[in-house]
Amino acid sequence: MNDKHLELDGVSIGALESVSLCVRPGEVVCLSGVSGSGKTRLLRAIADLDAHRGRVALGGRGQHEMSGHAWRAQVMMVPAESQWWFETVGEHFAAISSAGLAALGFEDGAMDWQISRLSSGEKQRLALLRAVARRPHALLLDEPTANLDDATTQRVERWLGQLAAERGWPLVWVAHDAEQIRRVADRHYRIAGSGLERVE
Repeated sequence: MNDKHLELDGVSIGALESVSLCVRPGEVVCLSGVSGSGKTRLLRAIADLDAHRGRVALGGRGQHEMSGHAWRAQVMMVPAESQWWFETVGEHFAAISSAGLAALGFEDGAMDWQISRLSSGEKQRLALLRAVARRPHALLLDEPTANLDDATTQRVERWLGQLAAERGWPLVWVAHDAEQIRRVADRHYRIAGSGLERVE
């Protein structure tokens, strides 16, 4: 089990200035805010995808101490719009368990599906499975259930919450829906102006 904290110290990107936050192993922290407030940019800074100021560390080891590729293998971002490069689903996975597929409502045959036949919701769930299969140490989720119906949304929420707890992943989850935030978040922060404010 992972026992590493995800730490932000004075992170600045775009309009956000000096954001500091510590996400504990197994904790789900939700971020909300109006469109364009900087939620996705903050996730991209944490993932070392966009240039930023300040320090981000996992288990005390900073981004600057490893290559971007090595960092992103540990601190993995799942964007709102997933990218697919090969023709079939299975080509994007080194390995996948039947239990993982079943947990999100797929059968084993889904690995043979053509990417072109996938709905937006199927792509979203499979992108989550793809990230989890790579066994990261922290997850950054940008509206991971935006294209899902209510029942499937709650199925994904339970699965992600269980994985975070079992594997000790710090998890940062961008969300808009207040009910979802109440269900999944251990802590909730709203982007307000150039910083974060705690929502109780």
